[in-house]
Formats: sequence, structure tokens, C-alpha cells
Amino acid sequence: MRRPSVITCVMVLLLTLLAGAFTVRPADAWERPVRADDGARVVAEQHVGPRELDLTIESPALGTTARVRLLTPDGWSPGRHAWPVLWLLHGCCGDYTEWTTYTDVAQFPALRQVLVVMPEAGATGWYSDWWNYGKGGAPRWEAFHLGEVRQILERGYGAGDRRVAAGLSMGGFGALSYAARHPGLFRAVASHSGTVHPLLQVPGGFGPEWFLNLDRRWGADPYAIWGDPVEQRAVWAAHDPTVRAGSLRGLPVFLSCGDGRAGPYDPPGTTDPDEAYFDQQNRALAARLRALGSPAVTDFYGPGQHEWRYWQRELRRSLPMLLAALYA
Repeated sequence: MRRPSVITCVMVLLLTLLAGAFTVRPADAWERPVRADDGARVVAEQHVGPRELDLTIESPALGTTARVRLLTPDGWSPGRHAWPVLWLLHGCCGDYTEWTTYTDVAQFPALRQVLVVMPEAGATGWYSDWWNYGKGGAPRWEAFHLGEVRQILERGYGAGDRRVAAGLSMGGFGALSYAARHPGLFRAVASHSGTVHPLLQVPGGFGPEWFLNLDRRWGADPYAIWGDPVEQRAVWAAHDPTVRAGSLRGLPVFLSCGDGRAGPYDPPGTTDPDEAYFDQQNRALAARLRALGSPAVTDFYGPGQHEWRYWQRELRRSLPMLLAALYA
């Protein structure tokens, strides 16, 4: 029987390694029994790219499992080094894979020394512990992200305590709402086409009802999240970044948005009423921050709609501010 050549052996070894890299490994295959304070734990991990690692977390806060995608820095290994962290949040009605699917964030040279965390947040989870008609309980997205995921990453995946956050649309809301509700947790935040003032009522039927209708379209009970915008206005206000702008005072904030007219990435002659509404929300937040003596960095770029190519561009524009805060 002929012995395999050296080249054949190397190819078999590489194929074996690649097969393992893209295979889900159950929790009992590791040496990292990392848990959050409430018992949340990683039950599977999967390498889906050269620097991309997906974690499946069994979450008491959600009452189910959810995934988190990590974009790991050069030289990363679990449990070693306290890496600076960028939380990168998805919008409605997407998921944790969107930033790496629709942008080239994995190729950003500026992020080669940063742990990028992209967690699942539900199609219309609104980065909130749901009110559930006063009963509370699952889903508790805020507890999942800022409690369970944060603790797991800091205890077993090399995350440090220098954090910034950015997001698009619902994720822009999440970054600002989390920063306002947890002062000191993040060193800077950026919102791109963010829904940053849910209580803003403007002519044309845009206001809290817009959020309720969106939730209905995606199969969620809209009143389970924050309740009725009139009867439970205090719950809405407690999550509204513009209402809570005082808690953002002194924090570096980057706001960007189009105005809904056709821009360079849109079909000519089209309009986007939703983006126009978000533009009004962002301008209201920017004005509120200026009045508080803590002006945001803004890029209200005029023509532009709710589209990924704008968000990729705006993430690049916001990175200098975010990274400066990370390394300050």
C-alpha cells in the first residue's frame, strides 16, 4: 500500500481543521464553564469566519436560548487580555448576523484590536425588559445584554470594562437607551438612523402609534413592551433617550440620519417617510443635548433613506469618536 504524500497529508489536515472550525461544539466539549450571576451559560459555540465566533446562550432572562456573534481582535484567545469592546446593535426587524452580512465591518482595520459584540435582540425586542402588563418576566432583553452577555464575555471571552456602543434604527435606540439608563457603562455611543424619541408626535400620523403598528406587523403584542403610550407614559419615558437626555450629559454621542429623500444609494424619485420621521427624532435629541450643554456630533446628511450602505458609511464616520473614547 502506497504511503500518502506530504501534500496529501497536509490537505487532509487542513480540511479536518476547517471542518472543525465550522462545526457547532456543545458546552461539554470546552474547558470554560462560564456562567452569569443568574446561571445563564454558553451551550454552544461555532466559528463562522476567520474572526467570527457565534455563541448560543441559555438565558433565564429570555426563557430560551439566543445567539451572540463576536468579531474577535487579532491575537484573541478566550480568557486572556481585557480587550476594549464595541457593542454593535442590530435594528428591527433583523438579527445578530446583520452587521457582518450587510457591511464589511469584519474588514475595518480600526477594529482589529477591539472585541465587537453583536447580540440577538429580537425582531422587535426594543432592547427592553418587557412590561408585560405590569407582570414583568421574559423577554428581558436589557437583562440579557447588560447582565448575562456582559458577564459571560468578561468572565470567559476576554471582554474588558472599556465599552462603547453603536447601532442602527432600533439598535441606535438601544445604544442610547442603554447609555441613558446605565450611566457610566459606555464611554461613547453612536446611533445611525436611530429611533431615538419614541414619544415624539409629529404631523402625518407619526408618533407612538408608529411603534405600536410596527410591533403588530411583526407579530408582537405592542402593549406588552412598554404598555399604552398614554396610560403607561412613564414606562415609555423611562426608555426614551430624548426624554432621558440629562443622563447622557457629558457622554460623547454621535447622531446620523437621512431626511428620507432619495440619496446616492436610493432609487431616483423615491421617498422614505420613516427615515424622515427618524430625522425629526434625531434633530430633537440633538437640540435637547445642546440645551443641556452637551452637544452631540451630528451628521444629518440630507438626502438618504433607511439603507445599509448609509449605515456602513456612518459607522466608519463615527469610529474615530468611539475609538478615542475607548482609549482615552
